[in-house]
Amino acid sequence: MTAGHPDAFPLTRHSVVRAMASADPDARAQAYDAIVRSYWRPVYAYIRVHWRRDPPDAQDLTQEFFTRALEKEYLARYDPSKARFRTFVRTCLDGFLSKDYEAAHRQKRGGGMRIESLDFARADADLAAHVRSDACDPESWFRREWSRTVFADAVDRLRAECDAAGRAQAFELFVRYDIDGPDAPIKLTYAALSKDFGLTVTDVTNQLAWARRVFRASVLDAIRAFCATDDEFRAEARDLLGVDLPPETPTNPRQRGDANQSR
Repeated sequence: MTAGHPDAFPLTRHSVVRAMASADPDARAQAYDAIVRSYWRPVYAYIRVHWRRDPPDAQDLTQEFFTRALEKEYLARYDPSKARFRTFVRTCLDGFLSKDYEAAHRQKRGGGMRIESLDFARADADLAAHVRSDACDPESWFRREWSRTVFADAVDRLRAECDAAGRAQAFELFVRYDIDGPDAPIKLTYAALSKDFGLTVTDVTNQLAWARRVFRASVLDAIRAFCATDDEFRAEARDLLGVDLPPETPTNPRQRGDANQSR
């Protein structure tokens, strides 16, 4: 099983949830690869913090959870009428850890199918930087870690989109203002950015507006891929972005012609 770059995943929105129950084994494998890419970091962090496992155990259990999820088709049993998909993943993880922990550790450490390209060292560094001392319920904690993964992947997609469109400056502006800006000791302004980048304030405004549309579209695409219904999609979008979306909201800025605006 591999967990490559998100752009390598060919299935369209809605298809990940549908493909889990597909009769085509290749479609199921692609769906599970997409699930691994989106959920391995939240799963690993949850095992480390909520279940208090050390890194070697948490790494093995993360690998084993996804391996068993594929072999035993845990996630194909998802019923959208009962819970959101991310809640279902967390519930399956809790069940695996509480019931299958000893069985999993009777196997040789590191044995069985391994998932490639899981950067546990980076995950531990992120965990150390973001873990909080205050306790919260398991669902809220897992949601927070999943949200961080969705946003981090959206930033990576924005970087790739900016590189492909020859708009690296738009990405730099987005990072300076929207990612680093809120934590800056002095409030950052468009006027300050225009001076630093040698642009007009209007250019800064337009480039940031374009970058935010692409970023928002990437977040919505990631959410949509793991939602079985429009209601679930809109609820997740409201939770992550604080916006109320109408039914069938396009998630790709090119669908609305936005990508060519503000240039």
